[in-house]
Amino acid sequence: MNSPIVRVANVVKTFGDTVRALDDVSLEFEPGIVYGLLGPNGAGKTTLIRVLTTLLRADSGYAEVAGVDVRNDPVAARTHIGLAGQFAAVDDYLTGRENVEMVGRLYNLSAAESRRRADDLLQRIHLDDAADRTVRTYSGGMRRRLDLAASLVGRPQVLFLDEPTTGIDPQSRLDLWELIRELIAAGTTVLLTTQYLDEADQLANRIAVIDRGKLIAEGTGDELKARLGGSVIELHVADDDRGRALEALAAVSSEATFEASHASIRLPAADGSQTLLAVVRRLDETGIAAQDIALHKPTLDDVFLTLTGRGAAEAEAERASPRKAKRGRRQEGSAA
Repeated sequence: MNSPIVRVANVVKTFGDTVRALDDVSLEFEPGIVYGLLGPNGAGKTTLIRVLTTLLRADSGYAEVAGVDVRNDPVAARTHIGLAGQFAAVDDYLTGRENVEMVGRLYNLSAAESRRRADDLLQRIHLDDAADRTVRTYSGGMRRRLDLAASLVGRPQVLFLDEPTTGIDPQSRLDLWELIRELIAAGTTVLLTTQYLDEADQLANRIAVIDRGKLIAEGTGDELKARLGGSVIELHVADDDRGRALEALAAVSSEATFEASHASIRLPAADGSQTLLAVVRRLDETGIAAQDIALHKPTLDDVFLTLTGRGAAEAEAERASPRKAKRGRRQEGSAA
């Protein structure tokens, strides 16, 4: 087995006295794969990326990329990595070609080599036709692809992609997925953070689930789904019946849970259709009519729900609410 190309051991990062963004996180993975880091905003994904890319120093613990200690030798570590953050770091008033060439010069490449690599990358990401247009005329998806091209100029061994498809249209999202697959085929290793469960399922060879700064699960997508021990039942009932339904289904499974983001009740079905039959009988005995009910194979959303007690979308809303409340208090203070 190859030596790990990224290794993180017991990393802790706090902000102030109360926010523990990374709480004793440990992980490692081999080269040549997509390693997915899954979780809602605020879970700690971006903080870990910033530690690994030398933009932030951990309070304690150890992290290395391509065999280089990122804390003790950040300059050497940067020669092995590329980073495309959550927002496209491109200059609106330069052309696409000029943006990529500029980053090449920052990597100390000659003007000729920067130009050659820019031409190659712009062709690979299907922006060669727009290469000489100013970036302010680009769509969101085009800007994301250009940012990715700039992160590849230095030919990194490890490419860090922090939620690269957030806020772009579905077709651009599929284009980026295809480009990531091409990078892996060419030998690049990718650490991909995402809050999209289907994105991790489609792209990642291995997946870590992080929530509230803690790594709570790690494995292949199939391994994580296998933790549920079989299929999953999802059902919808009238709002007024929800509490009674959960109480009644506790007799079938102690893991019956309501997921607000889907307005559905979910529970593991270890015995498949037999569990489904037991659920239908229990609802009938209690006088509750299911609006719809389905038995399906586990998804990563089911994994997230089982591990955290809430779905990924619900966890994201939970993270967003305190920020909105805090902004509201600041605005009230300003008005006063």
